[in-house]
Amino acid sequence: MKHLKGKTAIVTGASRGIGEAAARYLARHGVKVVLAARSGGAISAIADDIRTGGGQASAFACDVSDHAAVSALIQHTTQTFGCLDILVNNAGLIDPITRIADSDPETWGNLIDVNIKGVYHGLRYAIPVMLQQEGGTIINLSSGAANSSLEGWSHYCASKAAVLRLTGVAHEEYADAGIRVVGLSPGTVATDMQSAIKASGMNPVSQLDPSVHIPPEWVAQAIGFLCGPDADEFAGADFSLKTDEGRTLAGLPV
Repeated sequence: MKHLKGKTAIVTGASRGIGEAAARYLARHGVKVVLAARSGGAISAIADDIRTGGGQASAFACDVSDHAAVSALIQHTTQTFGCLDILVNNAGLIDPITRIADSDPETWGNLIDVNIKGVYHGLRYAIPVMLQQEGGTIINLSSGAANSSLEGWSHYCASKAAVLRLTGVAHEEYADAGIRVVGLSPGTVATDMQSAIKASGMNPVSQLDPSVHIPPEWVAQAIGFLCGPDADEFAGADFSLKTDEGRTLAGLPV
């Protein structure tokens, strides 16, 4: 992962799960990391731990559904570390899991604000900085739900389908300027989200044995891979960890 050393990255949803694992992984490989999440206390503790271990990290409390907050996050990053090379759009929700006719419009809309607008806001404010730098990488956390129809997941399936299209459009618009935008579809991951899915009892995903879920550290390693030139062919689309080929490319067990 020599391509990571000296870079600066933002990881959203960095208070736990994939986001925390990604922040720690990138920092171990020489990346200056800004951790972003609504829970400022959690990310501050993780950033402190990274610095204690010799890494460079900063924490910035941010609600990605608020475009002004995301703009401030980008500004904080460039002021703190001088540049922005990598953005990991990881923040996302799945609760509440429910059928459409039973759903609450306000909470359904809140998920859309985080899962779709949060990614858009990241793209909107990171891309101008990366254009000035003549390059950068943006990784949007995707899901197999982007191409699926699953009971109880209307909000999640719709939001991840939208993220996939945002990835493609951003690639179409900015690839020639040296900005790499790629989606990452990790499959099922052993995070708190799986507990909510299991408790819902809805659709086949809730019936999966916990042993099939991959650790978030595997996703973090895949993020590191996607930041490098060997992943150029996946720009504008989703890279999947559900295949032996994808795991092999990312240096993971198959």
